[in-house]
Amino acid sequence: MSSFAKELKNAVWPIENKELPKFLPMAFMMMCILFNYAVLRSIKDSLIVVNIGAEAINFLKFYVVLPSAVLAMIVYSKLCNVTNAAGVFYAISAFFIAYLLAFALFIYPNPTVVHPDQVWIDSLAAQYDRWKWFIKIMGKWSYASFYVVAELWGSLMVSLLFWQFANSITATAEAKRFYAMFGMLGNLGLPIAGSVLKMQMADPIETTKFKVLMTAISAVAIVMSYYWLNTRVLPYQDAGGAKTKKTKMKLSLGESFKMILSSRYLALIALLIISYSISTNLVEVAWKAKARALYPTVESYQNFMGNFQIIQGYGTIIFMLIGSNILRKLSWKTAALITPLMFLVTGLGFFSFVIFDDIISAYLSAFLSGGALAFAVSLGTWQQVLGKGTKYSLFDPTKEMSYIPLDDEMKSKGKAAVDVIGGRLGKSGGAFIQSTTFILFPSLTFAEAIPYFAVIFTFIVLLWLYAVSKLNVEYNKKLASVSSN
Repeated sequence: MSSFAKELKNAVWPIENKELPKFLPMAFMMMCILFNYAVLRSIKDSLIVVNIGAEAINFLKFYVVLPSAVLAMIVYSKLCNVTNAAGVFYAISAFFIAYLLAFALFIYPNPTVVHPDQVWIDSLAAQYDRWKWFIKIMGKWSYASFYVVAELWGSLMVSLLFWQFANSITATAEAKRFYAMFGMLGNLGLPIAGSVLKMQMADPIETTKFKVLMTAISAVAIVMSYYWLNTRVLPYQDAGGAKTKKTKMKLSLGESFKMILSSRYLALIALLIISYSISTNLVEVAWKAKARALYPTVESYQNFMGNFQIIQGYGTIIFMLIGSNILRKLSWKTAALITPLMFLVTGLGFFSFVIFDDIISAYLSAFLSGGALAFAVSLGTWQQVLGKGTKYSLFDPTKEMSYIPLDDEMKSKGKAAVDVIGGRLGKSGGAFIQSTTFILFPSLTFAEAIPYFAVIFTFIVLLWLYAVSKLNVEYNKKLASVSSN
């Protein structure tokens, strides 16, 4: 093989043949996890945005999802103290599979049975206007529960269990080649999810039921892949198939928080996650409010989200190809800075159009054939595609690489506290800002509140850029310390 051909092969496929038995099952797991993430995310949004309203998302994220994430963290911590990593993975996966089956087969097909009378809910909401969003959420509690479980899937299966498993079996040299490729192949799950979301049956209830059942089947495939890796691949990676027994760590939830607060390094990683979560929440909810106005039914909204997932999936794969080479050839800092810079440019572009849509539309009316609303939704869609593309291809790999120089205690429960609680605090931070605004000013619309959200968004992204710069210094110190030992 010529040097050029070898360089081209390494740029497109940097995985060696001997590494395939470990790499391919991990990539398949990532694909299934992201397939579920995309399908669950789109369904949860369609159920809430269409049946309750986009404003309800912020109330759910802060007042329901955040406490649920704290509870999940407590359960995770307890599981870590009573069983090994495999037991934790199987237990959490079993919970998701059981819920998805119950929702698809029993809860969702019977809305009139599980939900209170809608006339009564509407009268309560009208009587207590300041608390109307809480009342509306209680009136559709099963959709709210689905929203919570879908959010926890992203936090637990993507951010915590998968990456913790990957970090435990991947060396730093492998991570530079593996992690971006995990994302590239894993994101094939997004266009598949998009095709599933676009499927429509004669009965809308049967359509959503089928889509949720597909996620349950995908979750089973994830568990089977994890089992295969642990029983058929990893035991034979070392000479003679020997495995080093690790000491089980005993660390409470409070100690995990204390670890973050006492560690500048973990605090900076948490700041990255919180900054990303708040900034994406501020843009995303405004985009979904616009999308709901353009696509007012569950079916049309899910079809729109299906198209979005297809575009995002292929877009992210392209970003992964570029990102894998950026990770291998450029510094950690350069790779880590690209995502917040992308958010700053595209986010401000979206907010600017929404704020000044009347003025801009007057000048660009000849080019806005679908109208200002359709253009705003399209602009928000591309912001999400570009933002999520850089997030998956560069933000996630660089964040996970920052854990590798840490000791086992920091990698496991320190990471759990940072990812689950930090991620939820970030999303809930954005949700708190917006939900509190609508509680204090119940008559306020998104259009009227967006200028204030845009200012907060800009400040958060600038804070994100600062955190990257500071963490880069600490990361290089850790790497130097590990290399010298």
